[in-house]
Order: sequence, then C-alpha cells, then structure tokens
Amino acid sequence: MSANGVKPEIRPVPRSEWRPLPFAGCINVESKALLRLPQLSIAMLRFQPGGTIHEHAAAIDIDVICLEGQGLTSLDGRSAPIQAGEQVRWPAGIPHRLWTTGSGMTTLMVEHTPT
Repeated sequence: MSANGVKPEIRPVPRSEWRPLPFAGCINVESKALLRLPQLSIAMLRFQPGGTIHEHAAAIDIDVICLEGQGLTSLDGRSAPIQAGEQVRWPAGIPHRLWTTGSGMTTLMVEHTPT
C-alpha cells in the first residue's frame, strides 16, 4: 500500500482471448478487447493474409496503430499502405476500411467516444 493508502485496483480486461470479428464482411480477422471506458476503447486486431474489415463509417474517431506486419487502409475511397510503426486516424462519419493481401498484420485500435 502506498503512503496515501491507495491500493492498485487490478481488473481483468474485457476480452483477453482472440475471437473472430462478428460482423458481416469481416474475413480472417480476430480481436481482443483490452479497455472499455466511457470516453475510450482499445482493442487489438489480428489479420491473417487476405483478412479484411468491410468499408463502413463510424460515429466516432478511431486511431489505428500498426504494431506488426503490413496491410492497406482506405479513407473515403482513397487507399494507402500501412506497416508496423505507422498509424492512421479515421475521422467520424467517413467510410474506412482495413485489409491485408499476402501478409498478416496486428493493429491497436483506439476508439474515441465523446463524453
């Protein structure tokens, strides 16, 4: 216990096991939910070669951070490669997509929910 009496609160993450994304149009992509707060959610996505998240818009801003591998992202129909060590922001309301071709990729997804 610290000097002010505060003890660390250890809690489980929302979903620590890899599970397939349950959305139509999502193929060969698994996720883990790491943190859910009213204003912020963090998840990891793991793409197999040929994995894809269908094009869609979200009501919130999302930051995508590529941790391993490489793939492609699109924003409002314009695509660009993304690889380990790079990030992209998907602004709210704009259609976006993420996919891989010949290699796998692991990303960290940071969803910003307005409070």
